Amino acid sequence: MRLLVGPITAVGRLEAEADHVLSLISPDAAAPAVMQPRTLLRFNDIAERREGLIAPSAAMIEAILALRDTPTLLIHCFAGVSRSTAAAYVLACARRPTGEEGALAAQLRSLCPEATPNPLMIALADRILDRDGAMARAIAGIGRGVDAYEGTVIDWRLA
Repeated sequence: MRLLVGPITAVGRLEAEADHVLSLISPDAAAPAVMQPRTLLRFNDIAERREGLIAPSAAMIEAILALRDTPTLLIHCFAGVSRSTAAAYVLACARRPTGEEGALAAQLRSLCPEATPNPLMIALADRILDRDGAMARAIAGIGRGVDAYEGTVIDWRLA
């Protein structure tokens, strides 16, 4: 599996390489036009549930996991820092055995120094994948990424 991960501004130049596009955007944001099949999930980029905002849900994480066999998946959010990197990490963990969560988090950080995966998405996936907190601990362990308006575009090839 190949994951292309980045900000909304990179969709136009990356989508031709993808078999499917995963758009993770805010409820009121305009979705970019894409030519490939797309899964569109709308929720706010929040670390904990907040009144008046839409939090990621277990059903949304299941929709992300349903894409785990897509040969080349383009994942984007607005900035390519939080929601999209969380989805990439979730898919990486789903494809690798238990015990590799820390190594995958470190690999994600090396590919994108700005990566700050959404902790609520990670916690939900941790439960769904039955990782007993290992995913959440691994992401907490890499800490917050470097401040940036947009994240580095990632080309992550998973076994």
